[in-house]
Amino acid sequence: MRALLSVYRKDGLEDFARGLTELGAELVASGGTAAALEEAGLEVTRVEELTEVPELLGGRVKTLHPSIHAAILARRDEPDDLSALDQHDIRPFDLVCVNLYPFQDVAGRFGVREEEAVEMIDIGGPSMLRAAAKNFLHVAPVSSPAQYEEVLAELRDTGEISAPTRRRLAAEAFSTTAAYEAAIANWFAGREPFPERLTHSYVKVQELAYGENPHQRAAYYADATTRTHLLSNVSQLHGRQLSFINLYDLSAARMLLREFAVPACVIVKHANPCGVAVGPTVEEAYERALAADPVSAFGMVVAVNRPVGAELGQALAGRFIDVLLAPGYEQGALAALTEKPATRILLDRERRRVDPAEKELKRVPGGLLVQDRDLETEDRDSMEAVAGSPNEACWGDLLFAWRVCKHVTSNAIVLAKNLQTIGIGGGQTSRIDSVRIALMKAREHGHELDGAVLASDAFFPFADGPQLAIDAGVTAFIQPGGSKRDDEVVEAVRDAGAVMVLTGRRHFRH
Repeated sequence: MRALLSVYRKDGLEDFARGLTELGAELVASGGTAAALEEAGLEVTRVEELTEVPELLGGRVKTLHPSIHAAILARRDEPDDLSALDQHDIRPFDLVCVNLYPFQDVAGRFGVREEEAVEMIDIGGPSMLRAAAKNFLHVAPVSSPAQYEEVLAELRDTGEISAPTRRRLAAEAFSTTAAYEAAIANWFAGREPFPERLTHSYVKVQELAYGENPHQRAAYYADATTRTHLLSNVSQLHGRQLSFINLYDLSAARMLLREFAVPACVIVKHANPCGVAVGPTVEEAYERALAADPVSAFGMVVAVNRPVGAELGQALAGRFIDVLLAPGYEQGALAALTEKPATRILLDRERRRVDPAEKELKRVPGGLLVQDRDLETEDRDSMEAVAGSPNEACWGDLLFAWRVCKHVTSNAIVLAKNLQTIGIGGGQTSRIDSVRIALMKAREHGHELDGAVLASDAFFPFADGPQLAIDAGVTAFIQPGGSKRDDEVVEAVRDAGAVMVLTGRRHFRH
């Protein structure tokens, strides 16, 4: 066996190369890889000994030579290929091990200079990897240190790498180079919000228990071109394997939780918040979020933005929780929570914000709908009070309800009082139906509607929605405005002596 090694990441390299030599393989390596192997005491032939050309252009040209690529691409069952190798005194490679320059890591650093990123664009590596993958019938392409052990194990067991394994390694090699090229293309097109070609690639993070239903298989993939994703810096401390719905709900909870800097708790069911509250302590925030709609909170996803102490851990342990996310847990909290074998306990160490340039993708048959993420939330200075004059407490509730409303499925209605949701209606084809549902939820759970505020993610087309809420005791409204009947809607609120604030921007979520 003859193996060509040219790797940037040296982890596992010595053991892999030593294992190959013990199996009788001849090692050929380029530049830094050869130096590392020689330092480890292994016998290695340097690439320039084959090409008879030294590294050029500061290492930019090392392996781009017929002596290398012919040795990779030669078909062993084609007499003309073998004749060409003999004519030029070239011996073929049976295994090519390459991992690429870390373009994503370097280009993603804050303040990186363009020339630094450009130097991390690998040319020879992808060329060798693609050549080996193309010729997988005769050559094994090894594209990751994670593959070293299985390749060695198969060689030790059978003396060769089987055709199915080579085919799978080829698929992984092409996936690697495709992701690499996608990252580079996206970097070059970074100033273009919607480039002519959208080249995304994804890496599997983990298998999921099941999809939306038990008969559907599922897995979670992270965007290979970004450093932050839903489970980056998240550790599962306890509980069952995560499912598709768990992660979908968790995403909704995390995005809403990021709206608040003060102690906050978000409870989500089916990607919609059913209880949200802030408070002086995370314990109080949780109690109030749960009280908002304790019936819907059965089998919930809970996210808090403060560590869970023993007291809160005991309270949470008394509920049926599917997923719990927090930035820390005291030992007493974990002791109580881990008594429930099913509860998925997640530790969140991620402190980076969502990339504002990240796009939101929605699959449709045969394609994608692509849009900017809705990460902006209007502040008080950009809003206009068109009826009444809200006091500070009222402003606080209005802004709180408005932040929550952005994360509820349209048509979204959020009732709030004292920085706690008391009724949420969403996902309806009629806005007035969402108002009815929100009011019903509030009454069902004994919340006092007098003095409550109402947020609507888009304008009220008629005055009937606000009037229904006014009749129930709601005294302040926040909505984008923009309806042909805005005057009628505002007039109804003004006649009732209530407050209405217009934000000037809607926040649909479908």
